[in-house]
Amino acid sequence: MQPNYSKPSQLYALALLIATSLNSCALFTDQSAERADYTRIHLQLGVRYLEMNKLELAKENLLLAVEQDPNNVQVQNSVAFLYEKLNNTQLANKHYQAALNLVPDDWSVQNNYGRFLCEHGKNQQGLELLTKAIATPLNDKPWLALTNAGRCQEAAQQAQNAETYFKQALNLNNSYAPALLEMQKISYLSADYVAAKIYLQRFLAVAEQTANSLWFAVHTEQALGNNSLAKHYQKELLEKFPLSEEAKKSANIKDF
Repeated sequence: MQPNYSKPSQLYALALLIATSLNSCALFTDQSAERADYTRIHLQLGVRYLEMNKLELAKENLLLAVEQDPNNVQVQNSVAFLYEKLNNTQLANKHYQAALNLVPDDWSVQNNYGRFLCEHGKNQQGLELLTKAIATPLNDKPWLALTNAGRCQEAAQQAQNAETYFKQALNLNNSYAPALLEMQKISYLSADYVAAKIYLQRFLAVAEQTANSLWFAVHTEQALGNNSLAKHYQKELLEKFPLSEEAKKSANIKDF
């Protein structure tokens, strides 16, 4: 009977194959983790620079992140917003669409892309995405999409619908500054000057004056007969935002 050398040889070969496979898996895992860390770091840096309005540094980091992991929905969403800030509508749309294709139910993408579409005249498509973002139970900040939906309706000349959205947003977060600012404007345009004044006071409790808030403050106080306060707001507008369109228009107001 011939000795069976094949079995030990097969076992050795199998052991070698397993060891090699394990080493390969470990290497692959290490490389995957390294790539994920690389993407995460550059994404975080890019978003931080976006918040600081340092757009060149934001672009440098976010493009590195998207090159490393183009299938990361947060990266695509952030790159799209970067291109918005850079006024590159075509690339912004491309990356928002990529993000939506990756995760169609992501409420953050629905909110951002919906807002983007509304701001570029595609109100129906934008509102559809915003409605989905509002409805999903995973959205822990629905007032963002509600406010954007209100602005979308406002752009479509649907003032009553817009007001409903803004009020719903404030019911969920009564100190959300963008919704308060919108309600200041709506109240003034509806000749509800007392409400406009109250919404401004609520806005100033959580945010700084903007050219827009001061513009409506001037006219609100003028309508209420508070000329000295109207003049104060006009002066503040001219001093803080001298290059704004609101300041240019306000400079022509002499009758207080």
